[in-house]
Amino acid sequence: RVSSVLNRDVKQFGKKHMFDTSEETCWNSDQGTCQWVTLDFPHTVKVSQLHIQFQGGFSSRLCILEGCRAGEELVKISDLYPQDINAMQISFAIFQVEETVLDKLKITFENSTDFFGRIVVYHLGVLGKK
Repeated sequence: RVSSVLNRDVKQFGKKHMFDTSEETCWNSDQGTCQWVTLDFPHTVKVSQLHIQFQGGFSSRLCILEGCRAGEELVKISDLYPQDINAMQISFAIFQVEETVLDKLKITFENSTDFFGRIVVYHLGVLGKK
């Protein structure tokens, strides 16, 4: 699930584009503060690394990572601080996170570098073990 999609155009800017491995497609949020992505895994996973590829100028200065097991409340795992390289380039961030066992992961994009609060993600990868 995602907080929003630009102009509700899921065909062009929907969440599926974060995982399609195409360099030409992306998830583009609508404007507003605190955009987020929630991932529900089909089975319990142990997350150790997070990869996020933003569009420069449309990234987040602070990402709050939360997770939980099935049926539990989300708990904060860590704060992540991506670097916005350049307004015209794509910024790729790799974050090591303390290995956490969970069924659900939420990434909240606080403090967008875009004046209107939009976030653009070309790739989102979660690495770990089953």
